[in-house]
Amino acid sequence: MLDKLARVSKKPKTVVLDNAKYQRCDMVLEHAEELGIELLFLPSYSPNLNLIERFWKLVKKRCLNCRYYNCFECFNSAIADFIKNADTKHHSEMKTLLSWNFQNFDKVDILTD
Repeated sequence: MLDKLARVSKKPKTVVLDNAKYQRCDMVLEHAEELGIELLFLPSYSPNLNLIERFWKLVKKRCLNCRYYNCFECFNSAIADFIKNADTKHHSEMKTLLSWNFQNFDKVDILTD
């Protein structure tokens, strides 16, 4: 993944990661340094800073809390439908929940492509 990211552009890059051990291993740290990619690790136990964790919290809230599904296919379909339509049907919730307001990094250029 780091190799592909390094080829995207010549701009400086910072990758935000959680604190998984496999992301902090010497091989990953050294390879990122060779490629000129800064690795920024989120504090331990901080799912509120991780956008995917925030998204899954919303999925669980809308698809799991106090819901009963007669079959696995219904359960699977409800989650798939939510994810497929998250940017349209649930746009207002997504906009507030998945904002970058928590970040406090200077001079950040976020690639969203």
